[in-house]
Amino acid sequence: MGLNLNDKKVVVEEVSAKVATAQTIVVAEYRGIQVSALTKLRANARSQGVYLRVLKNTLARRAVEGTQFAPLAETMVGPLIYSISDDAVAAAKVIADFSKTNDKLVVKGGNYAGKNLDVAGVTALASIPSREVLIAQLLGVMQAPVSGFARVLAAVAAQKGEGSAAPAEAEAEPAAAE
Repeated sequence: MGLNLNDKKVVVEEVSAKVATAQTIVVAEYRGIQVSALTKLRANARSQGVYLRVLKNTLARRAVEGTQFAPLAETMVGPLIYSISDDAVAAAKVIADFSKTNDKLVVKGGNYAGKNLDVAGVTALASIPSREVLIAQLLGVMQAPVSGFARVLAAVAAQKGEGSAAPAEAEAEPAAAE
């Protein structure tokens, strides 16, 4: 059953609100995928903070009209599932990871920060570590000099401690001999 005009307006408003804050949109053809597999994909997307939805292409075109994602309208042909995320790599990562295990999900393209991406571009974007991983790596790089310096100081302190303990032991041995 089709949507009436009011339902279509609601869908366009909802998707437009997501697109307004998004950094990345990835579109993929989902023809032939079982419902149980799509349910797993949706659950994974939800856990990653990705808005995933099957939309009529005309409604999706209206939602991206006048935004940085407007050039993506050219690739909106066929039965597509739209992956929209505020994180730069999350939308691409969810779709690319799922397409590795399910060959019926075919990535058609995407758009990151107003620039259209082909399949190779989406794959490259998906291979970038997530924001949290990048922050952790940066923090590790920033902490390395400080922790190295702390280890050197601890080693110097341990050496001085061993050196001062040796004369005390030497004094204790002659006292025991008497």
